[in-house]
Amino acid sequence: MDLEEAFQLVGEFGSYQKQMVLVLVLLQVYMACQSMLIVLIGAIPEYHIEQGDHSNYEELIKHVTFTEDVNSIVTEWFLLKQQAYKVSLAGSLFFAGVLVGNVFFGPLSDKIGRKPVFLTALFFEVVFGYATAFAPSYEVFALSRLLVGLMNGGMSLVCFVLTQEYVGKAYWAMTGTLTNMTFAVGIALFGALGYYIRPWRTLATAANSPGVLFFLLCVTLPESPRWLYSRGYTEKAEEVLQYIAVRNGNSNAAAKVKLRMCPGSVRTGNQGNNGPGFLDLFTHTVLRRRTVVLMYVWYSCSLVYYGLTMNASEDSGNRYFSVAMYGLVELPAYPLCIFFINKQWAGRRKTMASFLGLAGLSCLCTMLVPVNAGALFNATSLALLGKLLVSAAFNIVYVYTTELYPTTIRNAGLGVCSMSCRVGGILAPFVPSMRDLHTSMPFMVFCLSGISAGCLGLLLPETLNKPVTETLDELSSSAYHRIVETETHLFEEDQSKTNHNQ
Repeated sequence: MDLEEAFQLVGEFGSYQKQMVLVLVLLQVYMACQSMLIVLIGAIPEYHIEQGDHSNYEELIKHVTFTEDVNSIVTEWFLLKQQAYKVSLAGSLFFAGVLVGNVFFGPLSDKIGRKPVFLTALFFEVVFGYATAFAPSYEVFALSRLLVGLMNGGMSLVCFVLTQEYVGKAYWAMTGTLTNMTFAVGIALFGALGYYIRPWRTLATAANSPGVLFFLLCVTLPESPRWLYSRGYTEKAEEVLQYIAVRNGNSNAAAKVKLRMCPGSVRTGNQGNNGPGFLDLFTHTVLRRRTVVLMYVWYSCSLVYYGLTMNASEDSGNRYFSVAMYGLVELPAYPLCIFFINKQWAGRRKTMASFLGLAGLSCLCTMLVPVNAGALFNATSLALLGKLLVSAAFNIVYVYTTELYPTTIRNAGLGVCSMSCRVGGILAPFVPSMRDLHTSMPFMVFCLSGISAGCLGLLLPETLNKPVTETLDELSSSAYHRIVETETHLFEEDQSKTNHNQ
């Protein structure tokens, strides 16, 4: 039997699989806290500078008085005036680490396995997280944020892939959506945690400590049976599936699990000893177009997402409530995703393209509607609506990307796409400066990005109710069969028209 038949036999989403997915999904709360940490521990309180000798920075900080009761890295290390850039730098270093982690850990987990890469990255993220909390100087703090980001970038990708590969393909959309939805809940919970824990070192420690518990829980998780199968470790894949069957309470099915060798797997010798690598994403005929389109879609999702977030964040108010609001506003997007992407008339491709296009139109409307247009219909509400829509597109593109790449190169594909996503996030803060050219220029950029990404997304194939490809050979074979079927269909149509004319 093949792998999908084996999953149907042992259970596509049995009780043990639910436990594994629950642990990985709840881990998103920890990752959300790490991602949003700098927002609160880098808060800049109100202050005033007394009259005096301000000839150098050492003299300046002696005359600074903070008028707001905030404990942050700004108040501890006086990151003000010419030193204020260090707060943004720490945030940028985290996301630079995420970018590098995406590129490095993705292909690595495709080669040596999901579990060792996942556990190693999680362990060191927790270690470096405590280094953040106890950093004796800003330099150590900044370095720790870079290293936390590096581990976070790799671990988050593998975590998402594992939630998919532990279950049958019919449940991929659900587990992927739950993962992203829990991340949004984690942002809201971090806002609440920051409200009750004000000292920044205590907050950093509290936000990092759940990682210890999650690491201990994840140690017991098995290797991905899909990765084992795609790499030719058929016997080990059988053992994992049999273990899952027993834990699901389906002992009779465990004895019936007998997998045939995966065609094109690494150990069959068809792809060399090392298997497919990073370059295959751009040299393989089918993967090249998918990768280029997906990279632009991920980039646009990030650019529009952070662009709308910046617009919404212009409203003044309680910073803890704002952090929570940015998480909660995304939640309605996920039930919409689950509803549409599993409908035959909508699917992954059309739904993703529609949400991106609507997010782009929301940017256009935000640009046209006056800021004080009314209580409900104003620029801020449209910006939040746009964020909801692009959050839905973001969620779909995660699920969609895992289905478009074969198992042997799935993490590498996700890593490259996530890298382009970080580029969009880095560029987003610079787009508002285009207001110098025209006041509507920033939102025109966001509008065109969303709409163009939606249109390009329509070039990708639909994956709803399609079998998962495990290797590059299977991908090439399935692509060839689709071409033959299309040409045959067109030929039959031409023949029928010719006969009709005669």
